[in-house]
Amino acid sequence: MIRSLRLLLFLILTVTLAGPSVSVAGTTPPDTGAQFTEPPDGLRDHRYCEVIAAFRSGFKARLEVYSTFGLNDCPGDVWGELDEDALAEELDAKAVKFNGPRYWVMNSIESGEAAESKTVDFGGIEMALSAVMTMKGRGGQEPYSENTVERTRSATFTYLAGNEIYELTSPEGDVYRMQSYSQVVDPTLTIDDLRSLGDRLELPEGWSYEARVLAEDSRLVTEEEAYVVTDDLKNTYQRVRSHD
Repeated sequence: MIRSLRLLLFLILTVTLAGPSVSVAGTTPPDTGAQFTEPPDGLRDHRYCEVIAAFRSGFKARLEVYSTFGLNDCPGDVWGELDEDALAEELDAKAVKFNGPRYWVMNSIESGEAAESKTVDFGGIEMALSAVMTMKGRGGQEPYSENTVERTRSATFTYLAGNEIYELTSPEGDVYRMQSYSQVVDPTLTIDDLRSLGDRLELPEGWSYEARVLAEDSRLVTEEEAYVVTDDLKNTYQRVRSHD
């Protein structure tokens, strides 16, 4: 998700700074939320997809992130028919980016109360607004480059004892734990492949990848900011420990 967000913000800022100002940003239309599936008892290896819509008002950028989680399992036949450019035009957005299919690696997520909530229909797939975000910093688009994500609500990610986790360590000693794996680059990637994923990744000099089993529950709490990286297969990791 994060690499897509960075790309969207880069595109928006480029257009905003180069073109005329716009007084009112577009927005996604509400929906009744007819689709609904009970969330699983555990999130681990649960499939979902996201649509990230970028809007602007004047010199400000707004990123709305919509997820299928809790509504459907992102049916592949419908998902494959969606078109980013057509949806951006329909929504009056500066850009739209599809992110998925993806699969959670943690066992559960607890989120604080969102500032707003709505359900929308994108080409027959209903999605709920899961986050409104902005990005800070220069935000390069390369894998293994840390980005700061500003969140509109707190979140606690829980990894239970006895489960395998997957972590990247930077040359400086910062540790990033995988949140979700992606089938965008490799449609055949499964959770069973993650144990030996380090053999496939094009890790920069000084970076390392490790799979290990947790001896006790681990909770990662984020408030206003999160620090994330992606690998070259678009799997997403969040920083859990800094070298400072």
